[in-house]
Order: sequence, then C-alpha cells, then structure tokens
Amino acid sequence: MLDVLFWLAIGVVFYAFLGYGVVLYILVKAKGAFSTPKDRNEPDDWPRVSLVIPCFNEADIMKSKATNSLSLEYPDSKCEIVFITDGSTDNFREVLAEFPQIKILHEDRRAGKTAAENRSMKEIDTPIVVFTDANTLLNKMALKNIVRHFSDEQVGCVSGEKRVLIEDADSASAAGEGMYWKYESFLKKLDSMLYSAVGAAGELVAFRSSLYQCLPEDTILDDFMQSMLIASEGYKIVYEPDAYAMETGSDSTGEELKRKIRISAGGWQSMKRLFSRITPFKQPVLFFQYFSHRVLRWTITPFLLVFIFIANLFLWSQGWVYQALMVGQLFFYGAAALGYVLENRKLRVKVLFVPYYFCLMNYAVVAGLIRFLRGSQKSTWEKAKRKQS
Repeated sequence: MLDVLFWLAIGVVFYAFLGYGVVLYILVKAKGAFSTPKDRNEPDDWPRVSLVIPCFNEADIMKSKATNSLSLEYPDSKCEIVFITDGSTDNFREVLAEFPQIKILHEDRRAGKTAAENRSMKEIDTPIVVFTDANTLLNKMALKNIVRHFSDEQVGCVSGEKRVLIEDADSASAAGEGMYWKYESFLKKLDSMLYSAVGAAGELVAFRSSLYQCLPEDTILDDFMQSMLIASEGYKIVYEPDAYAMETGSDSTGEELKRKIRISAGGWQSMKRLFSRITPFKQPVLFFQYFSHRVLRWTITPFLLVFIFIANLFLWSQGWVYQALMVGQLFFYGAAALGYVLENRKLRVKVLFVPYYFCLMNYAVVAGLIRFLRGSQKSTWEKAKRKQS
C-alpha cells in the first residue's frame, strides 16, 4: 500500500507543476484542429475606459507612473486616469499636481486595496475599467491590446502579462520569480486558448464595469477573486501577453517570502469563498482548469512532498529505483539548501535558483495556511520591497 501511495503522490505533484502544462498543450492543439481562432480586430469606435491605479504612500514612483499612463496609445477623450490614494500620508498631492488631467480619489481612512477599489467603482461611469499597480510600467499598446477583446460579449475580464525585469546580479528570489512568471505566463496563455484563464494578476487587469462585484473588505487576493467571480457567471477571462506590466523583482528573499505567504493565505481564503461558485457540475471545463492550475498547488502539494520524502526512506530497501529517487531528492533539497546559504552570503549561482525558489513557494503555502486559519493575514499590508531599477 505504501508504494502505491508513494507513486500516486509523485503523480499528483508532477501533474500539478508540469503534467498539467503537457495536458493543456495537447488539448489546445486538439481544439485548434477543429476550430478557427477568432480575430480580435481594433474596433471602429474605441469604448470609454478608466485606468485606475491604487496606491499607498507611493509618491516616489507616482511621477513615472503618471507619465507612463499618459503616454499609452488610446484616444485621450476616451480614457480617464484615476489614482486612488486612500490612507496615504506622503506628498502625493504635490506630485500629481503636475498632471491636472489625472483624477485623484482620496479618503483618509486606510481600509486596504479592496475597499479602495470598491469605493472607486462608485465614481466610474465607463463601460471598461482597467486596474494597474503603481510600481509597474505598461507597454505603449497595453490599453488597446486589452480593450479589443471586449468586442466579444462572452469576455468579462482581460488579464495582461506580468513581466519581472531580471539582471545578472539579482538575488535568487528575483531570478526565481522571473522564471516562475515566464512559466505561469505560458500556462495562462494555454488556459485562455482552451477556454478561460484562471484568475488575473492585479498588475494589469480589466473588467466590464457592469460585472464588477463589490468584495468584502478583508479580501486578500482581490484581483483573483474578482476575475473568478466573473468567470463563475459564465464569462471568459482572456489572457493578453501583448499587454504587459513591467516591474523589478523582489529586493530580497525575505521580501519575496513575505509576498508569497500573503498570496498563499489569499489562495486559501479564495478557495473557501469560491467553493460553491465553481463546481464540476456547473462549469466542468473551468473547474478542471481551476483545480489543476490553482487548487492542487495551493493545497496538498507541499504536504505530498513531505510524504514522498518520508515514504521513500521506508521504501529504500525495495530496489534501485527507490534508491535513485531518494538520492535525487537529497540532491534537489541539498541544492535548495545550498542556494539558501549562498543567497544569505550574497553569492548567487543560477543553477540553484529553481530548487531554492521551488522550496520557498511550497513553504509559503504551509505558512499561508497557518495565517489563514489564525485569521492573521490582513488585507492592508506593506508591499514587498522591489529592487530599484
């Protein structure tokens, strides 16, 4: 029985991190053989759009964000730019005074990003709203590349791509984050081609304003929840890699771990709230994607990794295959530990980034579960420090 559970656990872990990508690729290719992709031509009359940027004490980067937002390719008369500065106590007013065409929404109460976005939607009267983070820069065609998808009435949300700028001297966490997001972007593109992307990144995401749902103020992953609630209503989330938000990687391993734990706690919260909204009976394809791409990674894979290691010890005497797997595990986790030691000494070896970041991610899932169960992860939080560009 132990060897059966051992191989089953290996199969689940492999599927969650690599196998799903293979299955997804095959399904997309099969779909392509029987259907023709829809053209996404530019509309004759561009719809009105609100570009909304939530910030908290980010006056030091507001000028570059404002300049970037105003430089985007979109009819000026059709695009309003809004900065939400709730709770900010820095000199944001002085910075944004240079840009009179930008609208400021502010209240002294700091209730978190979700509360700020809920409040901002009461002021938005455009059919499409685009949210983007203050610490990112968008490519010039981002808005047009996103908005053109809304010509399809089935599309309720469009997610842009997050790109992490990596330099050779960056930390293992920053480099690992960059590699992780490249793989995630690949999966999101395939998800979108099959049926619907599974969630959206808050760095750049657009919604039909009429579909926006006010979320509880304690929502941790507002972007993911909002997009999945829209998908649960039968609308599709499109992934658009030609609309991208660029940001630098986390400043350190500690900062990246802080961010990952928060995301994990938010993942547990989201799964609880979506439990009855996305089911195999209501939306089988979306459920398959959601379960394969998110649920497995956010729940059992870290625990299965521990089980695989312990079970392998007991199965050592069962033959060379188990012995080889044990040696492989020891080598992998040893490489991760070495990456941790070298990172703390500011020595970066790229070959160690993958095992180190992989272990960091899975530790964060467990730590996030503890925070979720304790209710200690707040929706208001200090953003992880990013490497200065």
